[in-house]
Amino acid sequence: MKLAIASCGVAPPGNFKFFIARIERLAAEAGLQGADLLLLPEYLAMVLAGAAIKAPDMAAELAYVVDRADELIAALADVARRHGLHILAGSVPMRANGRILNRAPFIAPSGAVAYQDKQAMTRFEAEEWGISAGNAPVVFDTELGHIGVSICYDSEFPLHVRTQVTAGAKLILIPSCTATAAGFNRVRFSARARAIENQCYTAVAPLVGNAAWSGAIDINIGHAALFTPCDAGFPDDGVAAAGPLNEPGLIFASIDFAAIDSVRAQGNVLNNRDWDMKIPPCAVVGLS
Repeated sequence: MKLAIASCGVAPPGNFKFFIARIERLAAEAGLQGADLLLLPEYLAMVLAGAAIKAPDMAAELAYVVDRADELIAALADVARRHGLHILAGSVPMRANGRILNRAPFIAPSGAVAYQDKQAMTRFEAEEWGISAGNAPVVFDTELGHIGVSICYDSEFPLHVRTQVTAGAKLILIPSCTATAAGFNRVRFSARARAIENQCYTAVAPLVGNAAWSGAIDINIGHAALFTPCDAGFPDDGVAAAGPLNEPGLIFASIDFAAIDSVRAQGNVLNNRDWDMKIPPCAVVGLS
C-alpha cells in the first residue's frame, strides 16, 4: 500500500466549503500519486473555526467546531468516496455522553466511519480547554490491513500502541499538534521508539504554522514522517520518509506488511516477540 502523510497549515478558510476544498485538493493529489490512505493532522478541524472566529477565543473556537463536527465528517466521507481513499481525518473535537472528546475519524472509501478517541490528555487539553479522555484503543480492520491510531500524546505511552500491535496492527497512524519543538520531539522520538519496540510502521502527520487568530492552535511545529524498525530490510536509522520542518504539503511512502512479518520472524533482534519477556521485580540495592 502507499501512504500519503500531510503536514497542514492553519490559515483561516473563507468558509466551510473552502475548508473542505483544501482537503479535497490533498485527496486529489494523494490519489494522483497512487496513495491508498491519506493521513491528516490532529486538530486540523480547528482550522475551520477561522472562518468565523477572528480573534483568539478558545471557548468560541471549540464550540464552533463541535457544533459542525457531524457536518464536517459527512463532508470528509464524501471526499473519501469521490477519491476512493481511506482517510484518517486528523482529529475532530466532538460531543459524546455530555463530554467533549478528541476523536480521530477513520473513513473508508465507502464512506463508512469509525473512531479512535484520544485517551491521554495534555495539560492544556484537560486544564484549559475542557477536553476529556475517550475510549480505549481499537484496531481498524481495513482492506489495507490492520491499522491503529495513537493521537499525539497517546503515542508517548508504550502500552497504548502495544495494545494495538497485540491486536494485529502493523501500522500506527499518529496525527499530531504540538506548539513547541520539545513537544514535537516528544512525539517524534516516541513514534520512532514505538516502531522499534513493536517492529511496526509509525506515521506522524503534524499541524504546522502560526495562527494569530486562534487561541487553541496559535503555534504549530513539526514535520511529516514515516518510521520503521531499525533492522534488515529497513533504513538503518528507521526513517523511511521525512518532510521539511514546518512546511505544509504531502510526503509519500510505501508500506510493506510482508516486510514487517519478515523482520518479526527473522530480524537481527526480535523486539516484538521479546516484549513479553519475564523481568523480575526491581530490587532496591543499598550502596554506601
